[in-house]
Amino acid sequence: MEKLQADIGIFGGSGFYKFFEEGRQEQVETPYGPPSDRVFVGTLHGKKVAFLPRHGAHHAIPPHKINYRANLWAMKALGVKRIISPCAAGSLQKHVAPGHFVICDQFVDRTTNRADTFYEGPIVTHVSAADPYCPEMRKLAIQACSEEGIVAHEQGTVVVIQGPRFSTKAESKWFGSQGWEVINMSQYPEAHLAKELEMCVVNVSLITDYDSGLHGNVEPVSHSEVMKVFSQNLGKLQKMLVRLIELMPPQRDNCQCASALEHARII
Repeated sequence: MEKLQADIGIFGGSGFYKFFEEGRQEQVETPYGPPSDRVFVGTLHGKKVAFLPRHGAHHAIPPHKINYRANLWAMKALGVKRIISPCAAGSLQKHVAPGHFVICDQFVDRTTNRADTFYEGPIVTHVSAADPYCPEMRKLAIQACSEEGIVAHEQGTVVVIQGPRFSTKAESKWFGSQGWEVINMSQYPEAHLAKELEMCVVNVSLITDYDSGLHGNVEPVSHSEVMKVFSQNLGKLQKMLVRLIELMPPQRDNCQCASALEHARII
């Protein structure tokens, strides 16, 4: 059977399948082992979109066990050039309330021992992470939120923790004191690996809680509460993602993501 091709890739939960006009699942082999699941490739607004649940179809893979390299390699193998990376996230600032979206422009890595590069040698490669998220994709995501009437913060820093545990109150206080807005367990190394493969990447953080409760004067975060708020806002996220795909031009002409390796090597 001929392998399907796609231009846009999405990591997320299974509820997104219903928006596709047609499609089929594709098993992709990678040098890094199996991806989280089979990749669904379908058509949406006349565009070929590859969809992969990062935690697996049954949400059985915790964030620190996700094979991020296999997931990104699978997308690249299918021809994907642009990655949409939505996630559930906690807030570290009072003005970023549950139900809001944040279109992050920076991340801070607080993970440990995750395989976070494709470039192990012999050609030494240093891909810049100064601007980890594609500015053109971010503009379109902000526009999509506006058109769907969603409260969205147009920039923000996501601090990525190892998981699976949530933060202590001391850690949450520290993160918030740095001015960082969002906390999550899966944005790193996912976003940077996309950059290493010269793919554009945009994050849409759906805020589900006030992390350890400090900034909202509420109870500390629990997984059940995260899933409750996420489910309540899932429809908004899905509609926003569909609008974002509709807004994407056929070609990516105005960003430098496609040339990320140009100055990353000395050969």
